[in-house]
Amino acid sequence: MNNQRTRFIFDTMPVRGLHVQAQEVWQHIVARKHYPTAIRRALGELLAAGALLSSNLKLDGTLILQVQGQGILKLLVVEATSHHTVRATARFDETANIADDANLSDLLGDNGVFVITLQPKEGEQWQGVVPLEGGSIATMLMNYMARSEQLQTHIALAADDHSVGGLLLQRLPEQELDDDSWQHVTTLAETLTATELLNLDAQNVLYRLFHETPPRVFEPEQLEFACTCSRGKVSDMLLLLGGQEVGAAVAEEGSITIDCDFCNEHYTFDEQDVNALFGMDVVAVMKRESVKIQ
Repeated sequence: MNNQRTRFIFDTMPVRGLHVQAQEVWQHIVARKHYPTAIRRALGELLAAGALLSSNLKLDGTLILQVQGQGILKLLVVEATSHHTVRATARFDETANIADDANLSDLLGDNGVFVITLQPKEGEQWQGVVPLEGGSIATMLMNYMARSEQLQTHIALAADDHSVGGLLLQRLPEQELDDDSWQHVTTLAETLTATELLNLDAQNVLYRLFHETPPRVFEPEQLEFACTCSRGKVSDMLLLLGGQEVGAAVAEEGSITIDCDFCNEHYTFDEQDVNALFGMDVVAVMKRESVKIQ
């Protein structure tokens, strides 16, 4: 299966580009949780966008894209790393009846925001938060790039049950390009259909669009799914919650289970696990407190 990101550049004009297509990676993500069609499409498009934009990571770290809303769709999040790994998840009202053709604005409701976070392994985190502008992930990102990065960018995204695809064209900063040339290359890119984006590899897409002025194409990079969750990280989270809260939950239920939103891994901590984690019998303490209250 094709899980590749391909860079290209035009020698005749200061325009760079990226093509991405992910099949196995995407199927791995959607197999973990049932997403309604409209939610799945939006998440897949954001996954493709994350794979495209993370190509600019200069340092070891992670690019996180989030779309947050107050409607049926609460959160889309994609994490893409400098090691060419990605993961993605969505949170939404699972009781709602969601139309297959619902657009992003309908799903998010009012006051939606787009959050982009750069999280280097070493150094300070950077985060930008802007209101959502546009009814699709691609439009939203193009508006963000124009406003925040002052870079003219064309983005096309697509997703279905089996694959996600994306194409990005961007004017190189600090280099002159006449508007007619930029208009010409983006007009060609706009003829690309979602079906072609999902089913054609980079070589065929670029020939289909730019055979008259072919770009220089670089060796493709392989993308992989990877989740960074671990039992150790969940243990750290429980420690932050505190012995009182965790002990009370285990005293009542017998154990506590934390599920990873990204890979659906289940981490269960029983009474022995929790007491060992806190270095004391927090469960017995909370059982005695419960008896006192009664």
